[in-house]
Amino acid sequence: TRDARASQTGAPASRRAGAAASPVPPGIGTRAALLEAGGEVFARRGYAEATIREICAKAGANLAAVRYHFGDKAGLYTAVLSYAAECAAARYPLDRDWNPEAPPEEKLRAFVHAFLHRLLDPGRPAWHGALMVRELTEPTHAFRKVFDDLVRPLFERLAEIVRELLGKQASEEEVRLVTHSIIGQCTFYRQGRFLMPHLYGIDPPGLEQAGRIADHIVRFSLDAIAPRRHGSTSSEPARRSRRAVPPRGGAPAGTARAGRNSKGKR
Repeated sequence: TRDARASQTGAPASRRAGAAASPVPPGIGTRAALLEAGGEVFARRGYAEATIREICAKAGANLAAVRYHFGDKAGLYTAVLSYAAECAAARYPLDRDWNPEAPPEEKLRAFVHAFLHRLLDPGRPAWHGALMVRELTEPTHAFRKVFDDLVRPLFERLAEIVRELLGKQASEEEVRLVTHSIIGQCTFYRQGRFLMPHLYGIDPPGLEQAGRIADHIVRFSLDAIAPRRHGSTSSEPARRSRRAVPPRGGAPAGTARAGRNSKGKR
């Protein structure tokens, strides 16, 4: 087949050149190997500086395989971004535990848990998140696809929940500010994970802490939203926010030490 010819012609030399540095697991197909290798190289070097030659060396593939599977470098890059987004959505879909008839507090809880688990998942290669951040800060030809497929649905889902929490009379600016605040609380634990050892002497949070951190973010956000809710009494939203998300497993990661210190000062 054409695929076989593309992957076999010149393959031994390229496999030898990339074998030592290849991050690609053995035994996967040529297309999958190019996606994995491409993701690592694009994330590290950026689209402009990455070369097809380096990607093929890491994938153990022949240069013609890129043309056969993706057309060109731009096509490979777009496919790599789509692959990373699909992996994230498949492992932790935002509609997991989603009930459109549930109270907005429960919808927020489902969203934050799914999103934070996606961010802290150690099973995803590090290049997935790094490449997405690079694309959002250094946009390329593929930005619109990433935005439409990944970013827009995430923000629209959360904005819908926030709008329901705030009430119909809430302004779009209020909805935006609250939405961005919640997103920021979640993404800090991914983008700032390497600060934890230096600030607090603790390991970066992983999946084992994700549930407790998510519960904290939800409770904190609901308590902040409660006084701003339109069309409700000041006491009822606060009671609902505390009732909606019971603690699961104690305080968020990094708070135990502070609790012990405060007890010792009494």
